[in-house]
Amino acid sequence: MPILHPALPYAPWTRPAGRRLPGIMPLARADWVFVDAAYAPQMTERARLLAEHPGEVIGLLPEAEAAARELLREVLRDLPAHGFSVSGDAVRCPDGRAVTLDPDRPLWTLGHLLQADFCLLQKPEGSPEHILTGAVLCFPSHWTLAEKLGRPMMRIHRPVARYDTQMGARVQRMFDLMRPEQPLWRANLLHYDDPTLFQPRSERTQGSVNHGGAYIRSERQCLLKLARSGAVVFSIHTAVIHRSGLSPDEAAALREIEDAAQGSTQPRV
Repeated sequence: MPILHPALPYAPWTRPAGRRLPGIMPLARADWVFVDAAYAPQMTERARLLAEHPGEVIGLLPEAEAAARELLREVLRDLPAHGFSVSGDAVRCPDGRAVTLDPDRPLWTLGHLLQADFCLLQKPEGSPEHILTGAVLCFPSHWTLAEKLGRPMMRIHRPVARYDTQMGARVQRMFDLMRPEQPLWRANLLHYDDPTLFQPRSERTQGSVNHGGAYIRSERQCLLKLARSGAVVFSIHTAVIHRSGLSPDEAAALREIEDAAQGSTQPRV
């Protein structure tokens, strides 16, 4: 049974400014954590994936262990403002579940608390780029954690044609200049024939997901720099909706984007 949103909880691509890459916008610190109408069914699916596919959805290099624990502390601090109750070593979630905190498995714990996936990016001394050093990735959009873990940003984005050297330099400069008190965000727009949330795919597989499918998949992608470790957190909150569920403004914007990109196989937003 597909897990669909009744409405898109975010759609910056309805405005021309939100369609330009990389489309990064400032975000209030209090809005970094996000819970929406699909929380309960998405969390049920995350629990299943964490139990049945732990090796596919969690990866953590030794050098990222401290950053992962710091990330968990940051999230726990923010949860009460979003309908969670944090008490001792347990969290009561908006869907009624009680999650026992495991500081030795911070990414596993995060995977049971929030809908978003979390990636940790760190810049080793002497490296020109940030490297993916850890992640909980239950809802991949046609990529696999195993192929990206331990890789620098340019290598991670090799299959993405529009992520060229110039784009990579802009993103790296943004990472270098980020401040912990100022998160950033963007949202993408993808077309899928299959609404399944867990869609890993090897980068050796050819083809594009942007081909006019019946479902719209949009990721709320946030960036937060951790104050102690300096790691950059990339969170990915996924919403899937049938095209018929778009609002009139969203449907009109989608038609404009599709008309402008007609004949292109490259990601549009």
